[in-house]
Amino acid sequence: MLRQVLGQGAEIGCYRSRGLNIVIDDGLHADNETAPETFYGLKNFATLDEALSDGPDVVFVTNPISMHVETGLAAARAGCNVFFEKPLGDTLAGLDELEDALAANGLVALVGYQFRFHPALAAIRGELEAGSIGRVISAQLQFGEWLPGMHPYEDYRESHAARADQGGGVILCLSHEIDYACWLFGLPRRVFCVGGHLSNLAMSGVEDTAHLLLECEVDGRAVPISIYLDFVQRPQRRECLIIGETGHIRWDHAENVVRVSNSTDGQSKEIAFTGFRRNDMFEAQCRNLVAAIEGSAAPVCSLSDGKATLQVCLAAKQSMTQGQAVSVGATQHAAA
Repeated sequence: MLRQVLGQGAEIGCYRSRGLNIVIDDGLHADNETAPETFYGLKNFATLDEALSDGPDVVFVTNPISMHVETGLAAARAGCNVFFEKPLGDTLAGLDELEDALAANGLVALVGYQFRFHPALAAIRGELEAGSIGRVISAQLQFGEWLPGMHPYEDYRESHAARADQGGGVILCLSHEIDYACWLFGLPRRVFCVGGHLSNLAMSGVEDTAHLLLECEVDGRAVPISIYLDFVQRPQRRECLIIGETGHIRWDHAENVVRVSNSTDGQSKEIAFTGFRRNDMFEAQCRNLVAAIEGSAAPVCSLSDGKATLQVCLAAKQSMTQGQAVSVGATQHAAA
């Protein structure tokens, strides 16, 4: 994918701390006999310092969530632009230093919330801006997927998603809905969250279920935005329903059709995305990163955007622990 965006002549290197021989195809089938360096033609580095000393233009941070900020800060101090796999981290600690290092070196950062590049969500955002359903009254977003089936090539119990020490749990790992809620409706004032480790999944100190209620300000009004996330549903389910004063918008991810209904004139329409490929989002994200580095576009999900989404995630975790609503600006700096 990177070479499709950057060109076949692009030099791509990697530092892989575990050094496993595993290549995963689009169907999530694993080849455990082949080194990624060989399969993809990557330049291999023994340490992060060695990789950074090679002077890369951009560093892709894709290690466990709890290590994102530390790795990104090292990259920024080395003069590299940075792409962060989502979420930005599991704590706000270190983000001020990261912002300062990027700004001091004139660097760009992009956070990998690729659903901002999904054409269905772009269409929904356009309908909201056009006032197609009148004033927004409420919204319900949900995503559920069985954790052991997400990466069938590995033991889910050892994955970062199941471990508190690596920033796991549904709130951080499945935070796309939280991010696009902020993208559509703005940063919430307060968050209330109920959930926890409710299933028999073998997880270490993290939640497998969370139901968030966000209080967002839309047109000067407090609007409830509900987000439900879990690690237990089979098959996967991802849906969005936005209710307006004169209609509603519904999106089913599996069907990939946006339906807009207006009760005032009885009109409805369907917007289908039949040619959409999941990889389209990642390619668009990479093109945006390149354009941002070249100065011809702004990052669609900037560091400040990623930080805002992280603040909401941490407020949700804090609320779930304390049993009360938490103001987003009052989130603690320690990992929740």
